[in-house]
This record gives sequence, C-alpha cells and structure tokens, in this order.
Amino acid sequence: MWENDVVDSIDLLLHPVRLRIVHAMSGGRTQTTSDLCVRLPDVPKTTVYRHVGLLTEAGVLEVAGERRVHGAVERHYRLRGERAVIDADAAASMSLDDHRAGFAAAMATLLAEFNTYLDREGADPPADIVGYKQGVFWLSREELTEMIEALLMVLRARAGNEPAPGRSPHLFSAIFFPAQEPPQHRTGRQQDQRSTEE
Repeated sequence: MWENDVVDSIDLLLHPVRLRIVHAMSGGRTQTTSDLCVRLPDVPKTTVYRHVGLLTEAGVLEVAGERRVHGAVERHYRLRGERAVIDADAAASMSLDDHRAGFAAAMATLLAEFNTYLDREGADPPADIVGYKQGVFWLSREELTEMIEALLMVLRARAGNEPAPGRSPHLFSAIFFPAQEPPQHRTGRQQDQRSTEE
C-alpha cells in the first residue's frame, strides 16, 4: 500500500504519533507495543497499536522477535532507519500544503515530546541542559549552505551513537527558512534619485 506511492510515504511519516514512535524506536532498540504505550502515556493504547501496525505494514518497523505472554503473542519491533526518512526525491515533490502540514506535524510532535519530558518525575531543564533558542542570521545562499554543512559534520559525528551506560536519547530539531523577503538594495544614485523625487 505504502511502498510505491511517494505521497503516501510523506503522509505516513509526517504524522505526530508516528513521528513519536519513530523517535522512541531510535538507537537500534527493540520494543513491544506495550513498551511504546509507556513511552507515549498521553496517546490512547488503541491509537499506538494502530500506528505501529501502519508503520510495520509500510516496512518502517519490522518484527525482530516474538514470544508468548499469558497465551498471547507479544512482538518485539525494530526500526528500519533507512525507511524512516523522506528522501530527496520525495521532499522535492512536496507541495506548499504538504510543507504546511508537515511542519504542523513536526511542531505537534515537539510539543507532545516536551510536555512528556516536563511531566516526567525529576525533570530538571537546567540540569538536563534543555534549550529552545531562536535567532535570525543574515546569510547569503553560500553562507547558509556552509553553515548547514558545518552543523551536519557535528551531528554526523554523533549520529551513530548507540545506547550505552551514561547515554540517554536527546531530541534535536533544526528549522531553517527565510524570515522575510530579501531586501531590495539600491545603489547610491538610485537612493539620491528617489529622495529628489520625494
């Protein structure tokens, strides 16, 4: 159903609950649907089960093992990282409305994840080095590309980290877009001419 349809793959991944499941499955861990329900306490269990089923059907999750618990089959799932991304071709095909919906889903995911963190016993933003800063940079296209490449180098150095003693998952989100239209720079002669006309 999902594999051959780019639009469907975008719809599949750009959904708040499914994004949170993908986040929860990061790091190569295997988890059951019950484990995920604990990780997403604000989401109804039936909703978690439904979205796990959709992600499994689409090949984003795979069954890593099964065992019987009280007569029922309990499945352990693993994330297939290569299927949990929107590739360049799919991203290029997105309409403005797709981007609007995708951004809304990403923001809803961040808000839900942050609220879950704050509701956690012992949550301490200063001690946990929590940050959510925004700023405006005046950049040329070349400078923006250089900055993104520099950030990617830093992130790639840690992207392969696996769960280990002393490590815990941290959610990182990067957003870049033009804050306004580029200003129209006039030459000194054009400015003088406009002043004379006024």
